[in-house]
Amino acid sequence: MLREHVSRRNSDTWAFCKRCPTLISQQNFTETLPTEMSVRIFSELDLRSLCCASLTCKQWNNIIEGSDHLWRSHCLSVLAVCRREVDRDKQDGLSWKVTLVRNYQKGCVKKRWLKGCYSNICCAEDLPPNSMCPLDVETWGEILEAELER
Repeated sequence: MLREHVSRRNSDTWAFCKRCPTLISQQNFTETLPTEMSVRIFSELDLRSLCCASLTCKQWNNIIEGSDHLWRSHCLSVLAVCRREVDRDKQDGLSWKVTLVRNYQKGCVKKRWLKGCYSNICCAEDLPPNSMCPLDVETWGEILEAELER
């Protein structure tokens, strides 16, 4: 069993093992690895985990926020649903993260509408929270076509 101690002088965490008298350093991996390697590790995270990791400490936040590559793959998953919006944002020179934030909710709402999650809604009061957001005319046209086919 390990008992941890956090040093107030630096960000190292030390673990004392009850079975053996050794002291194990659990140093923040971003302090010892090259930034490129830390980015590679962070790139394995899903979107929710990446956002949580960015809240862990200033160093993790700086790496995550500073790497447009980390947000690109997540944004490309939204691209399949919101192609016009993502393309427009990228043409305007916005970063992948800003583009993702601007289009993520739209992508989720559009996916739910196209899957038929709201096909049996009779009135606006029956709509669940977060089921509406501004969508362009073409998107509403796609949703209407999908509903008519059902």
